[in-house]
Amino acid sequence: MSRPFPIRLAADQLREIARRDVPVPAYDRSRLAPRIVHIGVGGFHRAHFAVYTNEIAARGSDWGIIGLGMLPDDAKMAAALASQDHLYTLIEKGNEQPSARVIGSIIGYVHAPPANNDAAIELIASPTTSILSLTVTEAGYGEPDGEQATSATFDRIAAALAARRARGAGPLTILSFDNITGNGMAARTATMAAAARLNAQLPTWVEENCTFPNSMVDRITPVTADADREWLLESTGVDDLWPVVAEPFRQWVVEDEFAAGRPPWDEVGALFSDRVHDWELYKLRLLNAGHSCMAYLSALAGVTFVHEAMAVPEIQAFVEGLLYREAMPTLVAIPGHPREDYIRSVLDRFANRGIRDQIARLCIDGSAKFPTFLIPTIVRQLELSGPIERGATALAGWARYLGVVDPAEQAFDAAGDGARRHALAALKDPIAFLDYGAVFPPELRDSARFRSVFADSYRRIEQHGPIAAIESRVEPDPAAEPL
Repeated sequence: MSRPFPIRLAADQLREIARRDVPVPAYDRSRLAPRIVHIGVGGFHRAHFAVYTNEIAARGSDWGIIGLGMLPDDAKMAAALASQDHLYTLIEKGNEQPSARVIGSIIGYVHAPPANNDAAIELIASPTTSILSLTVTEAGYGEPDGEQATSATFDRIAAALAARRARGAGPLTILSFDNITGNGMAARTATMAAAARLNAQLPTWVEENCTFPNSMVDRITPVTADADREWLLESTGVDDLWPVVAEPFRQWVVEDEFAAGRPPWDEVGALFSDRVHDWELYKLRLLNAGHSCMAYLSALAGVTFVHEAMAVPEIQAFVEGLLYREAMPTLVAIPGHPREDYIRSVLDRFANRGIRDQIARLCIDGSAKFPTFLIPTIVRQLELSGPIERGATALAGWARYLGVVDPAEQAFDAAGDGARRHALAALKDPIAFLDYGAVFPPELRDSARFRSVFADSYRRIEQHGPIAAIESRVEPDPAAEPL
């Protein structure tokens, strides 16, 4: 098969791109209004929120997105987008052949580093802006400063809100897409703190004119590699400077608390719900816990990718048992959305060969992940006198990984070397690892049952290896035995 003639991605080339069986925006982009300003136009935004907005535009919505880059390094992004008329290609990778389509919902981009703050203020304070959305990572919400939080990003947002108030530009929704629990509440806290630092009257205006919906967002979006750009060029001829790669699955659950209107994103898969917290727990205790609990045991077994781990029968059965038997009973069922269905979707995603999700990525920051993803499940199961063996084995695998893997090859942990110090002590006495108070609460440290199961799991891994150790924790397929 000959390579298609290369064609640059641009608005005046969309007709030709469509002839190559690459879907392009099925709407007139000129009718999109700059109703949404988004801070942090990275891979996740382009694979998630911008895609929902692209699809609703195809149904007649006139809501468009203006990207706002607040960092000096965003200049490269601004140039790449501008050269392509703010178009880009979404490459979706599943178990079959990848697919590509052009996304057109971003209609402009403003690069406004601190030296150009007036541009950011003008954009956010514009009366045409109804939603300020953001993906700024957890660090972007600021560090504690007494009872407040300091954040350069939110200080700049507060300055724009002050201008919006002075101009009578109307209400605004501040919509976080960051992968943190209670992201709307976090955005509200950071905004109110910044507003109070700027102007004593501004917090009252924010309280009366702004909303901060909580949302749960999900889509695995790996870093785009040169190989992805080459595949796009080889298979379609489309020369895209800034494509984005994602799994086929996506999810967005959000509170319907919009101060100045919104398009009907629910028509293209978004879920407006007042149960966002329960959805967050689904994700934390099933998807995130599943990832972390397979990570260290798989690393010890020499497995490189998540889909490879799920091809090992013992690991697959271990993960299934963890999710169905240990995690699921601790979750409140959401009407119309069975927990079993969510687990099946998680297992399907783990088995996705196309995304090539790395085990090493999942091993990052165990000290921060386990207290949120797994520990609450074990604590609750202890209260219920329920099963804890798989969760304890996952934690024992983490301890063993930290104790025996060369530190130079270990995944980064932002908490420092505290976990490893306790893991080294566990080489002599496994129970010593439970003295790591940053992870293990008294409910676990003081539980004779948990201590016994953890120590037994550690010894099984030490003496027989990770696969044999988890095989001893495997039971018949829980999906075949409804609870």
